[in-house]
This record gives sequence, structure tokens and C-alpha cells, in this order.
Amino acid sequence: MSITTVLFDLGSTLIYDRDPWPPIFAAADRSLAACLHAAGLPLDENSFCTEFGGFLDTYYADRGDGIIEKTTSTALSDFLLSQGFPGVPDGLIRRALDAMYTVTQQNWFLEEDALPTLEILRQRGFHIGLISNTADDTNVQQLIDRFALRPFFEVIITSAAVGLRKPDPRLFQLALDHFQVPPASALMVGDSLEADIIGANRLGLYSVWITRRAASIPEGDLSIQPQAVISVLSRLPALLEELNAG
Repeated sequence: MSITTVLFDLGSTLIYDRDPWPPIFAAADRSLAACLHAAGLPLDENSFCTEFGGFLDTYYADRGDGIIEKTTSTALSDFLLSQGFPGVPDGLIRRALDAMYTVTQQNWFLEEDALPTLEILRQRGFHIGLISNTADDTNVQQLIDRFALRPFFEVIITSAAVGLRKPDPRLFQLALDHFQVPPASALMVGDSLEADIIGANRLGLYSVWITRRAASIPEGDLSIQPQAVISVLSRLPALLEELNAG
């Protein structure tokens, strides 16, 4: 069966982070705290940043390898409640998160072969979708627009919007349902063996591991097996041509 549909991960697949995150996260927390303070919440910005950073670390650590997505919106609301600020309006939560993500978004960069590869696939008639694990749907949507990626995607699925994380097969099935294709007609490209590759394998999609930004795996210790490995996105059109020719 020919592959007609190509699904992509976002972070470390189409875009990449360049600089170390700890100082960027610290600056982002300061921006978030300043937004809340300016809106009238009587909080100490320095202690807030320290405590909120620790709260987030624990919040996401508790998620572990689970498939349920915990959003930063819920985390921030829960933290503010714990600090004696109940009932903070959703609009303010969103503005504060936007202030935070405005900082972190500056550390994301588009892979130089991302747009050319997507354009080739579009010209060849492939259906293209995106499945991203993220704690905030709005942040991903803003990154997609910042890098002019939206015109290529016929469907965009985020874990924050659905409430489930890859490798849960239901996220992949949502994309298949949108395109009305069986798993054998779809291919998934991603950097994470634990999320992208095992999720695709479980449902029967053709899995492609892109290793350019992937965590290194000791040689001979690949317990999760992708069906193909590429180091750069520009290799993907040729791979698809080979698969469909065979």
C-alpha cells in the first residue's frame, strides 16, 4: 500500500532549541510573574519565580511517562491557588502564559531543510499533518505561525488540546481519521523513540526516526526499533519515493 500521508513531530524535528534552557526558563518565569504583578496580584516576583519553577518541575515529574497531558494553564492556576490567589481569571492566566512563552519562543529555530522538504512533499501530493506533545496548545500554534508552517499542515493535533500525549495511539488515530486513511498509508517522522516511534509502531504507521537532534542511544541498545532512520529532513522525499516505488 502506498504512503499518502506524512505526519511530523514539531520540536527537535522541524524546529530546534539552540541555547541552554535553564537561564531562559528563569527569564520566562520572571516575565510571567511581572505580568501577574502588573495585573494587581500582590506577589513577590522573586520568590514567586523560585517557587513556581519548583512547582512546575514537580508537576511534570508527577506526570512521568503517563499519557495524560497536564497543561501549564492548569499548573499555573493550581499554583496560584496554593499561594492564596483563587479564582484568577482565565484571561489573565493566558496573558501571563503568553508573556512566559514569548521568552521561550526566542530559543526555537527552524531547521533549514524544513520548509524545502515540506514544499517538496506538498508538490508531490502528500497529505501532511502535525502531532505535537506540548503542555500549551497556544504556544505551539504561535510557533507554527512564527515559522510559516501552517500552510503545509492539513491537520494539527497537540496533546494539550486533546488531553493525551504520544505515544497514546489515539493521537495518531485522530490524524488518520482526519485524512480517512489506514495506518499502512501513513508515515510518522519524529526525534523521540519513546513518543513518536513507539506510538507509530503500535498503530501500524511507518515510523521514521530523525536523529539530528535526538538523544544519543548506545550502539546496539535500540530497544524501540524505527522502520527507517534519517539524519536530516531533506532525506525524507527520497525515502518516500523508495517506499512507494517498492
